[in-house]
Amino acid sequence: MAEFKQSHKLHNVLYDIRGPLLEHAQRMEAAGHRILKLNIGNPAPFGFEAPEAILVDMMRHLPKAQGYSDSRGIFSARTAVVQYYQGRGINNIDVDDVYLGNGVSELITLSLQALLNNGDEILVPAPDYPLWTASVSLAGGTAVHYMCDESEHWWPDVEDLASKITDRTKGIVLINPNNPTGAVYPEHVVKSIVDLARKHGLIIFSDEIYEKILYDDAVHVNAATVTGDDVLCLTFSGLSKAYRIAGYRSGWMAISGPKQDAADYIEGINLLANMRLCANVPAQHAIQTALGGYQSINDLILPGGRLRAQRDKAHQMLNDIPGVSCELAQGALYLFPRLDPEVYPIKDDEQFALDLLKQQKILVSVGTAFNWVRPDHFRMVTLPNVEDIEDAMTRLGEFLASYKP
Repeated sequence: MAEFKQSHKLHNVLYDIRGPLLEHAQRMEAAGHRILKLNIGNPAPFGFEAPEAILVDMMRHLPKAQGYSDSRGIFSARTAVVQYYQGRGINNIDVDDVYLGNGVSELITLSLQALLNNGDEILVPAPDYPLWTASVSLAGGTAVHYMCDESEHWWPDVEDLASKITDRTKGIVLINPNNPTGAVYPEHVVKSIVDLARKHGLIIFSDEIYEKILYDDAVHVNAATVTGDDVLCLTFSGLSKAYRIAGYRSGWMAISGPKQDAADYIEGINLLANMRLCANVPAQHAIQTALGGYQSINDLILPGGRLRAQRDKAHQMLNDIPGVSCELAQGALYLFPRLDPEVYPIKDDEQFALDLLKQQKILVSVGTAFNWVRPDHFRMVTLPNVEDIEDAMTRLGEFLASYKP
């Protein structure tokens, strides 16, 4: 019999958030163990429900959502996205510049496949959301990682970024608010990165899916407010996190800037959008109601809100564990703690996470899965309620107290 192997295109494609550790956790669950999954930002299992108005509106539109839509998406939803960005001071986006997708993930892959030739480079932050690195590789490009500085609130190291621009560089990825670190970039950092894009003729790919999940006095700066009319900017966002409907797969991409200079690229985007026919039509009907209705996410992130309280408790208890330090997240749903190598000389962070899983029934994601350069970090979600956070952090402390890598 012939042996069939995976494509060589997948050799540099990794997505360990759903990798061997999760598979081991699933085997443990099948054997009857209860696993606390702190590995993925999925609000629903932790009791976060979608706003009722979104569900009602989607159900009412189901009879009209049985056929294909325009490949870019239904007009009312794309108009709502345009109006949302106009309210943010971005006036160079119209309805035909908006593409709806099966979540942001689909549109990230589509936008890179339409652009990259073999050997082209995209600058991606380290740590990153690994779909970006994987999608660059799958499109035939090379992801070049620029460093984010933990000692400076996990903001990008702009000098490091500038040093890695070559004649093969096509664009810069911003993930703001950041997954996995929770960093929110101030305006001067965003401007510095956009200035590099302007100087070198690069595209800004701005992943802003967590833009509404902000804590304390953090302010989100949409990259497209800075790129203006002379830097091409692709902005990605959607409903999965802020509106707690991750399973509905409802996201968008908006193109702003000098679109006349990117006509050929946009033609390629349209080709790929047409090939997938359209995004999930029922979920497209959620967008107008979500963006125009009551923003219930604010009840969760302000003082007294559940997401804020969970972040605070997890951050405090992590930093109380000897040898653990953690920058306070200003946005998103994650913390990215550091394990002091002098206290925990970990060489293999996947083995560390596997040991934690086996001994304490807690599943986290390892830092190297986010293309971090050392095995000294892990990512945990802050979605469990405060009582479960307290229990998990207590068990983590007990595990580390006797852990010998």
